Amino acid sequence: QVQLVESGGGLVQAGDSLRLSCGTSRLSFHYYSLAWFRQAPGKEREFVAAISWSGGHTPSADSVKGRFTISRDNAKNPVYLQMNSLKPEDTAVYYCAVRDNRGSDYAASTRATDYNVWGHGTQVTVSS
Repeated sequence: QVQLVESGGGLVQAGDSLRLSCGTSRLSFHYYSLAWFRQAPGKEREFVAAISWSGGHTPSADSVKGRFTISRDNAKNPVYLQMNSLKPEDTAVYYCAVRDNRGSDYAASTRATDYNVWGHGTQVTVSS
C-alpha cells in the first residue's frame, strides 16, 4: 500500500504563512481525491481542503476559504497546502489523506470516511 508523508509544519505567529507538503512513497499513482484534514486538542477531526485527480475540483472548508489553497505541480506529486494569514485557531495536527479505491476523477470528497490511506500528520502551531 502507498504511504503518505506530510511535512512543512512548525511554529509561527498569527498572520504568517506556511506551506505543507504531502508526498507519496511511489513515484506516481492514481488517486480519486487527496485531502487535508486537521485535528486540534479536544476537538474532532475536520475537513480542510481537497483536490480531485483532474485538478478541477478543489473544495475547502468555509473557515479557510481565501486563506488556504491546495495545489500541485504537473506530476501531481507532491500536493501542497499553502496556508496564509494563519490564525491561532488554525493550530492543529494536519493530516494528508488519499482516496484511491473508488470515486470520481472529477469530484473530490470532503468526507473523512471516504479516504482509505492516511499520513501520520504534521503539527502546525500559531501563536497570537
